[in-house]
Amino acid sequence: GDAGLPDTAARVFDSARARLSCTPNSYTFNCLLDALAKAGRADDAEARLQEMLVKCGDGSVDKYTLTSLLQCYSNAGRPDDANDVFQRMSQHGWVDEHVLTMLAVAFSKWGKVDGAVELVGRMEVLGMRPSEKTLSVLVHGFAKQRRIDKAIEMFDKMATYGYVADLPMYGVLIEGLCRQKKIGKAVKIFEVMKSSEVVPDVRLLKNMIEAFIHEGDFAIVGPFINENAGKLKPSDVTALYNVVLQGLVNHGQVEVAYQLLTSRVRGVQGISDGLTVGAHVFDTMQDVKPNSDSFNIVVCGLCKVKKLDDALALVKDMVGFGSKGKLLMFNDLIYELCNADRLDEGYKLFNQMKDLGVIPTEFTYNSLFYGICRRKDPNGASDLLREMCTNGHRPWIKNCTEMVQQLCFSGRITEALGFLEEMLKMGFLPDIVTYSAAMNGLCKTGEVDNALGLFRDISAKSYLPDVVAHNILINGFRLSGKLNEAQEIMEEMLEKGLFPSVVTYNLMIDVWCKSGNIEKAVDCLNKMVDEEKSPTVVTYTSLIDGLCGAGRPDEAIVLWHKMSDKSCAPNKIAYTAFVNGLCKCGRVETALTYYEEMMTKGFVLDTFSCLYFINALISNGNTTKGCELLKEVLQRDMTQGDDLKMVGLINKAVEVLSKDGRTSPEISILVEKGLISRAQTMGKKDGN
Repeated sequence: GDAGLPDTAARVFDSARARLSCTPNSYTFNCLLDALAKAGRADDAEARLQEMLVKCGDGSVDKYTLTSLLQCYSNAGRPDDANDVFQRMSQHGWVDEHVLTMLAVAFSKWGKVDGAVELVGRMEVLGMRPSEKTLSVLVHGFAKQRRIDKAIEMFDKMATYGYVADLPMYGVLIEGLCRQKKIGKAVKIFEVMKSSEVVPDVRLLKNMIEAFIHEGDFAIVGPFINENAGKLKPSDVTALYNVVLQGLVNHGQVEVAYQLLTSRVRGVQGISDGLTVGAHVFDTMQDVKPNSDSFNIVVCGLCKVKKLDDALALVKDMVGFGSKGKLLMFNDLIYELCNADRLDEGYKLFNQMKDLGVIPTEFTYNSLFYGICRRKDPNGASDLLREMCTNGHRPWIKNCTEMVQQLCFSGRITEALGFLEEMLKMGFLPDIVTYSAAMNGLCKTGEVDNALGLFRDISAKSYLPDVVAHNILINGFRLSGKLNEAQEIMEEMLEKGLFPSVVTYNLMIDVWCKSGNIEKAVDCLNKMVDEEKSPTVVTYTSLIDGLCGAGRPDEAIVLWHKMSDKSCAPNKIAYTAFVNGLCKCGRVETALTYYEEMMTKGFVLDTFSCLYFINALISNGNTTKGCELLKEVLQRDMTQGDDLKMVGLINKAVEVLSKDGRTSPEISILVEKGLISRAQTMGKKDGN
């Protein structure tokens, strides 16, 4: 048992009975129970206890038996069973200092801090004195449970009994107090430690400095380091210096950290005016030699506040200082440079880090790759991909997608497709998102047939185009007027077992409306509802516009109110389509009602739609309202005033209004104000 070999002890026990015909007595059983208890083998101990009761009787269970059982349950983490044994021992008067100590330590491990404190108090009431080891274990246990109040209570008892605390004990107390932001108490414990001639180590000093900085109490840091760093190695003092740098960075004092570091590197004394937060630290750090961690902290801090020029200057200082820096600082700075479209500087730093022996990671390469993609440079991207392939790194697909999108947006479709081919040749497989970006680019430039070809090609390569890819094609055919092809893609999508999205349904409703198949569009809306896909304002707008276009305004009005009932608030586009659609159906006065509703909600018809509406009102005999709206339109900033269609609509309205006795005076005023010309009142359609 003392050797920690419970299985061996059990085999010897059983062998003695079987081969040597030895009959174990209660003492033998107790020895075996003790071995099992130390290993926390509760189930085995219970089984052996039952054997003992059978062989030796109930009277064989004594204080030693229950003590072993209590230890077993304590080690096995079974508090309820341990408490039952303790109560049984209490009834027999078998509780002693060893039992109370064992249970108090177990309570501490289980997080039952108050129970452990109560047991220590019980020991003292019984005239027992907790040992130094017991109190030390409890201090550490309570601190681990973040019950620093009780840990200090045990610490005070140690002092009362004349026990001496060591550095680890002071460390856990101070660390716990700092974590709870009880800095004053931490300082008092620290002073007690020093008066006891216990020398703080660098970890403890770092905890104290971090606590001061966390509270923003920078004024204490310098004197504190001066008082306590004298016996530390130079490397440990540098570690404290780095804690100060990190604290400054974390508190938004990156500029102070930068000047503090450069003062050591460049030999510049003092700091700039207005940066007094860290001024006291400078005298303290005169002889500190920064290391790679020092530069890493400040460079990363400068990157966070986008001071990239200072970061680059500091890297240059670092190299001259003989330090090679850390991977993180190079990664952060390269990433930020590429994000700021400073790719050339990012590449220069990339080469520099390799020269210094810092090995680039996949993150490093992908930061550069992103910068190249922003530049729309497929050749540069291919060159970098080859290097990545050689070094076992893979490009992030989001960057590949970015490259394809940027090239497509610029109309460089051939280069985008060529880039995808290059990726395949190098063994990098683009995903469907990247291919979808290329298809989308082809569709937007009107090359929808080529997009379909790419779609078929990737399908042949065992890719499974998703709903988004199908939606891109449907939209491409829709925009190019190839409505039958759009319907075919929809049918193909359903055959593959893909479930249409809300976007799919919206596109197809528009396709069916444009092709005059209103019933299918209505069926599509009903299917969306059946599938619990909530129609959007786009859904309703497309179908309402389609119904109006098909001469079915009453159904459009019903659907409009249904949209509002579904808490789908119409937007400006919806109102514009509805007002225009009603006008096309000859329901001008109804359109006027919704126009006025639109205005109360803060939406304004665009100039062209408003001019169309004005002419509809005039044609319907409402010249007064038409004239009123025309005056409003003419007072707008007519940035598109040279548009021939708009000029034609203005001329048409003015010609009629100038001949109407109710509105002709208003037209004359507009002529006098120079908002329209006299020629327009005479029916000059060209606007001259």
